[in-house]
Amino acid sequence: MLDAPLAIVDLETTGAHPAHDRVTEIAVIEVDGGEVQGEWSTLVNPETPIPPAIQALTGITNDMVAGAPTFGRLAADLHERLQGRVFVAHNARFDYGFLKREFARAGLDFRAKTLCTVRLSRRLYPEHARHNLDSLIARHGLECRARHRALGDADAVWQFLRLAAGERGEEVMAVAARQVAKQPSLPPHLDPARLDAIPEAPGVYLFYGEGGAPLYIGKSKHMRSRVLARFADDLRSGREMQLAREVRRVEWQRTAGELGALLREAALVKELLPVFNRQLRRAAQLCGFAFDAQRLRLVADFGAEGLAHVHGLYRSRRAALEALRGLADAHGLCLQSMGLEAGSSAARKGACFRHQIGRCAGLCAGRETLAAHHARLATALAGMKNAAWPWRGPVGVVEEDAGREATDLHVVHQWCYLGTARSEDEVPALLESARRPAFDLDQYKILVRHLLSRRARIVELACTAS
Repeated sequence: MLDAPLAIVDLETTGAHPAHDRVTEIAVIEVDGGEVQGEWSTLVNPETPIPPAIQALTGITNDMVAGAPTFGRLAADLHERLQGRVFVAHNARFDYGFLKREFARAGLDFRAKTLCTVRLSRRLYPEHARHNLDSLIARHGLECRARHRALGDADAVWQFLRLAAGERGEEVMAVAARQVAKQPSLPPHLDPARLDAIPEAPGVYLFYGEGGAPLYIGKSKHMRSRVLARFADDLRSGREMQLAREVRRVEWQRTAGELGALLREAALVKELLPVFNRQLRRAAQLCGFAFDAQRLRLVADFGAEGLAHVHGLYRSRRAALEALRGLADAHGLCLQSMGLEAGSSAARKGACFRHQIGRCAGLCAGRETLAAHHARLATALAGMKNAAWPWRGPVGVVEEDAGREATDLHVVHQWCYLGTARSEDEVPALLESARRPAFDLDQYKILVRHLLSRRARIVELACTAS
């Protein structure tokens, strides 16, 4: 690995988000045949103020970068400098992602094989818990001429590579580097340029087989990396190898954020029924439990309107009854007395089998009153209560894609996902479907988790439903 042409890169930036933060300093150490051939570094005018906290961390001030070249002026020379070299960085996804975004702003397409020394350190030194650059400097006695400055940090990374090769041996180092790089072995029917065009952004990706048959649908906050990882040799199970053999085409749909990707994935799996997706398929018979008039009963195929009156949500009657048995065991409930045990009825007299083995508190044997039993049942069911819809009508969940300066509005009513609007004109048609919302268990779980969190930005919408 050390014999390959390397570009050891480090960046300093105005923040952690490539979409709206910018580079303030770049350093590149060029290595050929295991020897340093050149060092290059420069401050960069980010064309935006550097936050005070970042100035304090790096020591790079607004005054220092005011007269520095912008990235656009450096882009062509830097692109040529990196051409044909393995891109090596500590947390390579961060540095590579920033540079790729900066090159794109300058009208240049940047692609390179990458090697992350965080992941390499984890592979070579699994006995240690921490692998950030400060930990490597302290643990291995590396010299850093200026911490949190681009050239100083890049030089520390180069020292780590040489030290690790000496300690672990070049052969072990080469194997670890190949494993960490996870360079994909692409199926022969796929066009590498087509995969390179997949954005490193949230969305869903779709694998199609011969004749356009849908094979697999997945989602990710970083689509391109996730798709390529599916073809990495050391990640493949037998099932993944079969998928790689059968895939003929990859498509993708970009979303503004993670919520949109989750909802789109759940909808597409049910719509297209890809053969390699085992989860997110439509439930055969949605079931739950209702407890009223001092009676527990199994409820099936209820809609969004009845959700708040049901305890628990299960994909089948069998799954619901299995969950109930676990609840009964935990709380000493009598399934026989409730008529919910296989082959039993509430009219049957005498101690049930579960009481004989110590799992039932003994309602069936006269060891407790019906009131005491049902009070315990009500307490047990309270933790299974489904979420009531907390708004008066439909709401919109706002997700912003800063990279594209785009906004998605996910329209939801009674925990039912009605669709996503990308402009105000699309909202009325989605609200019209609130008259007949279709309840979906997977979307309900996604929406409850997201909408009830503090991070969700929610706006109430005028309701046209009756």
